[in-house]
Amino acid sequence: MICPRCGTDDDRVIDSRAAEDGYVVRRRRECVGCEHRYTTYERVERRQRLVVVKKDGARVPYDRGNILRGIQAACGKRPIPEEVKDQIVDAIEAQVHREFDREVPSREIGERVAAQLREIDDIAYIRYASEYHSFGTIDEFVEEVTDLKTRPRDAEGQDKLF
Repeated sequence: MICPRCGTDDDRVIDSRAAEDGYVVRRRRECVGCEHRYTTYERVERRQRLVVVKKDGARVPYDRGNILRGIQAACGKRPIPEEVKDQIVDAIEAQVHREFDREVPSREIGERVAAQLREIDDIAYIRYASEYHSFGTIDEFVEEVTDLKTRPRDAEGQDKLF
């Protein structure tokens, strides 16, 4: 790997772990030249490309970056660590690859993202849901907010983090 700080192509692996789904390996590395430590991720490249079927019937190649961008937009300046956002994408990606062979409806991905955001942050969920569900009236929006307010929370009144 090339060091992001000094550009040297000489490093050593300090720690290596498999992610929960077994398709990602996280490695902590240290540059031999400048001793800078950084993290890399290795993902299994799948031979068969998954295709996402959009609402209008269009088919586009699956791109995890699209999911991450949607989550980041919904989270905005909320106090949600980038690591949690990556974990959400990893979990959804693993589910989708396990459950679908060649094509996955975009609706399936959107529902899974909404469910994950609903568990970690109400505001991020509402931001995502307002785009994803395309509320037609203010009453639909109010109904969704009311549903969020009445859901059970943990003992300290907090949403649980991923």
